[in-house]
Amino acid sequence: MIDLRSDTVTKPSKGMREAMAKAEVGDDVFGEDPTVNRLQETAADLLGKEDALFTPSGVMANQIAIRCLTEPGDEVIVERNAHILNYETAAPALISSVQLFPVDGSRGILEVEQLRAALRPSAYYMPRTSLICLENTHNMAGGSVFPIETMRSIRSFAKEAGIRIHLDGARLWNAWVASGVHPREYSAQADTVSVCFSKGLGAPVGSLVAGSREFIRRARTVRKILGGGMRQAGILAAAALYAMQHHVERLKEDHEHARMFAETLANDAGGAATCEPVETNIIIIHLTGRERSASEVVRKLRDKGVLLIMAGPRTLRAVTHMDVSRDEVLSASRLLARVIA
Repeated sequence: MIDLRSDTVTKPSKGMREAMAKAEVGDDVFGEDPTVNRLQETAADLLGKEDALFTPSGVMANQIAIRCLTEPGDEVIVERNAHILNYETAAPALISSVQLFPVDGSRGILEVEQLRAALRPSAYYMPRTSLICLENTHNMAGGSVFPIETMRSIRSFAKEAGIRIHLDGARLWNAWVASGVHPREYSAQADTVSVCFSKGLGAPVGSLVAGSREFIRRARTVRKILGGGMRQAGILAAAALYAMQHHVERLKEDHEHARMFAETLANDAGGAATCEPVETNIIIIHLTGRERSASEVVRKLRDKGVLLIMAGPRTLRAVTHMDVSRDEVLSASRLLARVIA
């Protein structure tokens, strides 16, 4: 089976398993796991933040940030197709008692003037705009990379308006490799940033949120409330450390495979599908012919040994990753073309 549903389906490599087996551990809830501590220190330094906190998932990392940066009744500006809005189970409302204000971006990218227009006026009957959440790379915009100059402009606007910024950087590693912009530079444009180790980097579990020391002090409390305190978590942190050390550069292969997938599909599908521009490892595929629905295509592909996911009634998503080879990606693209053509 060629599994292109997500880069979360990867299995730990041999070297990663060895690192996990040898990990020195302690009780992380007491702050005594040396491998977790080393991961947090390493990531905080990489991201240019004072401190960081290991979490079981990216959703938890994002929700910790929202909870610590807002007050109940506040409003948070997000891009309309953002992961935080669409794929985190209404968590901001449930956990932080805030509402989200969606703004239509261009391939997930928001501009300052859009944010200025979305800013609530100061009135007792209006919610307070207290936070902007950005996403880099943007999942449902086809892994698009947020331009650093645009982020700098948004940062300047937010400081002027007294609004904080959280960066959902689940695939920030992909943005780094695709653009050459260091994560520290992206992170500098936000008060807090989350990163994920269990997507393109291939770790089995884990994300992290970084910010100021005061933010992380509060974040530890929120993580505990959410049930995210782990004990001998160094086994998982060792996988994340190994991933950071060994699996970042190889993301170039995933990006190349994604471009090859899109180009092959364009050549073989006879106009029955179009792809969003491919910047990293995500391919968003729009079915243009009326003969097939996305659900039907997914079902037929599964029967042929290829797994994709629906991203809409006539939209599919494929994600390349370290556990699929160039030949498998090429084969999957050709099979998809035959199914929809």
